[in-house]
Amino acid sequence: MASQAFGTQLARYGPDSSHAGTLSVRDARRYCRQLARCHYENFTVASWMLPHQVRQHFCNIYAYCRWADDLADETGDRALSLDLLDWWQDELNECFAGRATHPVFVALRDTIDEFSIPQTPLADLLAAFRQDQHQTRYQTLDDLLDYCRHSANPVGHLVLYLGRCHDEQRGELSDSICTGLQLANFCQDIARDYGQGRIYIPIEVCQTFACGEEEFAAARSSEAFRRMLASEVDRAERFLHAGSPLVELVPRWLQIDLDLYVRGGLAILQAIRDIRYDVLSRRPAIGRWTKLRLLLSTWWRRRGG
Repeated sequence: MASQAFGTQLARYGPDSSHAGTLSVRDARRYCRQLARCHYENFTVASWMLPHQVRQHFCNIYAYCRWADDLADETGDRALSLDLLDWWQDELNECFAGRATHPVFVALRDTIDEFSIPQTPLADLLAAFRQDQHQTRYQTLDDLLDYCRHSANPVGHLVLYLGRCHDEQRGELSDSICTGLQLANFCQDIARDYGQGRIYIPIEVCQTFACGEEEFAAARSSEAFRRMLASEVDRAERFLHAGSPLVELVPRWLQIDLDLYVRGGLAILQAIRDIRYDVLSRRPAIGRWTKLRLLLSTWWRRRGG
C-alpha cells in the first residue's frame, strides 16, 4: 500500500477499528484477492500459472505479508511500527487459536487448516520486520544471512506448504533460492535502502574492498563500490543456482512460477552487471519486454509438465 492507502486500510481494519469481525469468509477472501491485484503487479501475471484451487490461498498468504510489510515501513515512526507489529502478532496468535477477526486472518485461517501450515514461518517474518526497526547495519555476512532466514526464507516454506511438498531437502533448496533473491534485491535497492537509513551490505565485506559508508552517499558508484557490489552480485547468483534443483522437485503446476522467480532473480543480477554496478545513479530493473520474454520462455520450457 502507498502511505495514504495504508492509512485508510489501517483506520478501517487496524487495532482501533470497529469493523473487526464484520466481514464474512467470502468477503474476506475477496479482500485478499483485491489486495494482491492492487499492490503486486507481478502477482497477477504469476497467478495465471496457478491452478484455480490454490490461487485464493496464494492471495491469502500475500495479503498477510503485505499487511506486515506495510505496518513495518509505511508509518514513518519506528516505535509505532513496533506497536503495530506486536498487534499483528497478537492477531496471528488469535488466528491459530481459532478466533480470527481481521479480514486477512479470516481468509488465512482456511489456508492454514487446508495445508497444515505451522505458525513458525508466519511469525518469523514478523521477527524480521521488527529487526528492521532497530537494526540498520550488519557487521558480518553471517549476521545478514541470519536476517534472510527470517525475512525471506519463510516465504519459500509457505509456498512449499501450499504445494504440499514441504520437507527438509526441499526446504534447504528453497532457502537458497529465497536468500539469493533477497541478496539480489539488496544489491538492486542499495540507494533506496540507504535513503531509508539502512545498509544491507555487511560491514566486513565493505572493509575488504576499502569501501566506506561515504561511498553509499555518493551520486555515482566509485570503483571500490563497484568491485564490492560485483562480489555481492556473484554471491547472490551462487545462492540462486544452488537452489535451482528445487524446480524439478515440486509439483508440475508450481514449476513454472518457481522457475520464473529464479530466472527473474538472475535477470536482475545481469541488469546490475549491464550498468557496470552503478546502482547509485540509477536503479537497475528488468524491462517490460524482458519480463515478457522470461515469462514466455519459461512457459515454453515447462509446457510439457
